[in-house]
Amino acid sequence: MFPKLKDKMKIAALVSGGVDSSVVVHQLKEMGYNPAIFYIKIGMEDKDGYIDCPSEEDIEIVSFIAKKYGCPFEVVSLHEEYWDSVVKYTIESVKRGLTPNPDMMCNKLIKFGCFEDKWGREFDKIATGHYATTTEIDGLTWLSTANDRVKDQTYFLGQVDYVQVSKLMFPIGNLLKSEVREIAAQQKLPSAQRKDSQGICFLGKVNYNDFIGRYLGRKEGLIVELETGNILGKHQGFWFHTIGQRKGLGLSGGPWFVIKKDTKRNIIYVSKGYDTQYQYGKVIDLQGFSFITKDIWGDFADEKEIMFKIRHTPEFTRGRLSKIGDLYRIQSENPIQGIATGQFGVVYDSEKKCCIGSGMIS
Repeated sequence: MFPKLKDKMKIAALVSGGVDSSVVVHQLKEMGYNPAIFYIKIGMEDKDGYIDCPSEEDIEIVSFIAKKYGCPFEVVSLHEEYWDSVVKYTIESVKRGLTPNPDMMCNKLIKFGCFEDKWGREFDKIATGHYATTTEIDGLTWLSTANDRVKDQTYFLGQVDYVQVSKLMFPIGNLLKSEVREIAAQQKLPSAQRKDSQGICFLGKVNYNDFIGRYLGRKEGLIVELETGNILGKHQGFWFHTIGQRKGLGLSGGPWFVIKKDTKRNIIYVSKGYDTQYQYGKVIDLQGFSFITKDIWGDFADEKEIMFKIRHTPEFTRGRLSKIGDLYRIQSENPIQGIATGQFGVVYDSEKKCCIGSGMIS
């Protein structure tokens, strides 16, 4: 059924039980590889209770995939590492009034960090179900966008480094989501009709606000209209809200948007309507900017025309990148709504093909 296996290349496939990573195994076998399959357990048990992650059903599906394709399969645990690297980062960021991105940290520190240190180093490549690709240019590997621009996940990979990206394989990066589901259906994979996972994995079935409330508690504060200073209502803690948020404020006569947070006085400032000047900005400063493949700053003088994203979205925004001291500054061509401190700005080349790097919005 499959071509002769390429025995010299050792590949570890990270399979979660979803349709994307399941099809990764099929694609690798079609390419002539015999991957070793790994399922990473990150559901945690801590002193305050169990954070549920539906691993039993996932493992059952991944076990089926391994048997179907004749691949070795191992369940590995990174519970403690995930808590220390991702969950604590999320809680501390929210506590400081920032907007965290645990998915980016999971990719950088867990899937391609801790896993690599403990198991991945025995393999030549690590394959995942991310919608992304890699491109070889002048002997260097670049993180590149997927064929399916709606599903493209390079934003969540914007914090990886060169050692990591040069070892990664994205076997479904050239496929559309519809094609992935079609392959899964043709191969009668149990994940063929499984819904895409939503939200943050470590939460499982736990509501995000319930999770944050467990660790940061609740403290009543005021919701204030930014322009007038009028008190519009109350909230249960600034840490439950993020810049640009529209839903969940409990205010009438909207739409209202969260514009600013006073973390010392526990005040949420909101503004009404889409056209308010407070919702939009054109200047985005990035701290701790890291280039993925190489530092391109020596390739040009003052500014560089780029495309960028400040959140996971199919759309790119055109802008210019410059360096201001230790910061990298994006000057956006168009106003951007909901610029949130703590989120990441991910920078691409002007053709929207290669991901250059990323930094945290300051």
